[in-house]
Amino acid sequence: MPKNILIVTASLRPNSNSDALAEAFARGAQTAGHSVESISLKTKHIAFCQGCLACQHTQKCVIQDDAISIAEKVKAADVLVFATPVYYYGLSGQLKTLLDRCNPLFTADYRFRNVYLLATAAENEENTVEGSVKGMQGWVDCFEKATLVGTIFAGGVTDAGEIKDHAALAQAFEAGKAIR
Repeated sequence: MPKNILIVTASLRPNSNSDALAEAFARGAQTAGHSVESISLKTKHIAFCQGCLACQHTQKCVIQDDAISIAEKVKAADVLVFATPVYYYGLSGQLKTLLDRCNPLFTADYRFRNVYLLATAAENEENTVEGSVKGMQGWVDCFEKATLVGTIFAGGVTDAGEIKDHAALAQAFEAGKAIR
């Protein structure tokens, strides 16, 4: 059965390595017959969560910006994919801000069950991505029907486009293709 897959890319650089990883995942998922929508945070205006918790009663955020429409797409997706550069061994700030703004979904009837993290970094050590995985896992843990089912890490890529021949591109394609 075809799935509705939402990919959110958090790099603000043109032709970023994170975007390339997300595109490979999308191609794999489309090859398997799934519907894929990609949203880049490059041009989005997303304010910080104010912590007012009004959304827990209304399932709507009081801040009127792009996070509202993205959160609605997150809620309606079967599969979520978040692509981020690793900054200071953690998720990029723009992705973390979006995840915080998805707080209205906590009490909502969301569809997503499987979540993937795609991460890129200049550093190539295995532990480079641990903070990002922990941050994403913390968000996923707040949604009892969801599971962080996969992380694909491309380390050793600094400049835009440097990921071109990285093995993680094939891993991302195969992960997208393997969605059931």
